[in-house]
Amino acid sequence: MSLRPIVALPSADTPLSGNLTDRMLQCPSYGWTDEEKHLMVPTRSQLFGEFFRRLNIFQCRRNWLSFFNWFKVVALLPFLFFFFYKYFNFYFLGLAFLYSMVAMGTHGTIWFHRYCTHKAYTFRNKFWRFVTRNLTINMIVEETYVISHHVHHAKSDQPGDPYNASAGFLYCFLADVNHQPINKTLSQEDYARVAALLKHAGTRANSYRQYQKWGSIAHPALTLITWLGNWLFWATVFYLLGGVGLVCALFGSAAIWAIGVRTFNYEGHGRGEDKQRDGTDFHKKDLSINQWWPGWVAGEWHNNHHLFPTSARTGFLRYQLDLAWCYIKLMHLIGAVSSYQDAKQTFLRRHHQPWLAAKPQR
Repeated sequence: MSLRPIVALPSADTPLSGNLTDRMLQCPSYGWTDEEKHLMVPTRSQLFGEFFRRLNIFQCRRNWLSFFNWFKVVALLPFLFFFFYKYFNFYFLGLAFLYSMVAMGTHGTIWFHRYCTHKAYTFRNKFWRFVTRNLTINMIVEETYVISHHVHHAKSDQPGDPYNASAGFLYCFLADVNHQPINKTLSQEDYARVAALLKHAGTRANSYRQYQKWGSIAHPALTLITWLGNWLFWATVFYLLGGVGLVCALFGSAAIWAIGVRTFNYEGHGRGEDKQRDGTDFHKKDLSINQWWPGWVAGEWHNNHHLFPTSARTGFLRYQLDLAWCYIKLMHLIGAVSSYQDAKQTFLRRHHQPWLAAKPQR
């Protein structure tokens, strides 16, 4: 049976109804809006206060997922220290740079962004899904990324956007703790709808009673097993390839990526300002922009993505290298990916060609 990609795409999809997106995330103590229903811009004190309260697993065990995401970052810092203190050389430094910037960045786009959130392609079977999920060191739990990212697209640059760049750098940087966790008081019906958003990614959802206990879709025991298995596998592989030095270099670089990725949406939405460029950024309904660095190293052409969220390719123009798309296309060629959505021709027809036609001739 031949493998045929799906190519017809609507522009700027909104994945969920506004009513559910209004309540699917846990509202911060300072709220999404002020008394006049404008974006609430919290102070540093409010942001850090919320951050440390939500990390406190002793006060509330339902904070476990936020704590776990940052625990993994802190757990990698000794690797980074020993790399620079004992094992440093420029060869390992170059590998660490490529691993964190290119391998982990591209994997984030392939797995969390295009598959887990937007279902831009489908796997032939669970084996290839498992392989793709574990291509790099495990740093993010799918639930943290996916649920909030649906809200981000429904409310992009509006109050309720969990990483609204207009509220400042810290608002975005601390968002995985302050704004991205799911609502802990969802009804049973709403919980089922929210949990269903992760079913295709292989997440085994808690029962409603377990959700009420743990405050999450993912169960902590299964999450810990997945994490430990991934880290042990990659530590073994890196050790066999280059000894303890390579382990320290690449695990340490994963910490840098995990910290750096928390800054992306602030930069990717113009730091809250209109920095869109004519002929480059065609989606005008929010502040998203195409940037060459995240585009080239991770396939993250962000304005293109907001224009066609469910496209497996977002590098639409000749200079827009898209390594994530290269992986997806390769997997399709070998039969690991059974179908994908590609909006390139739609983009060229609807947006780029009309822009070229309207451009004054020199």
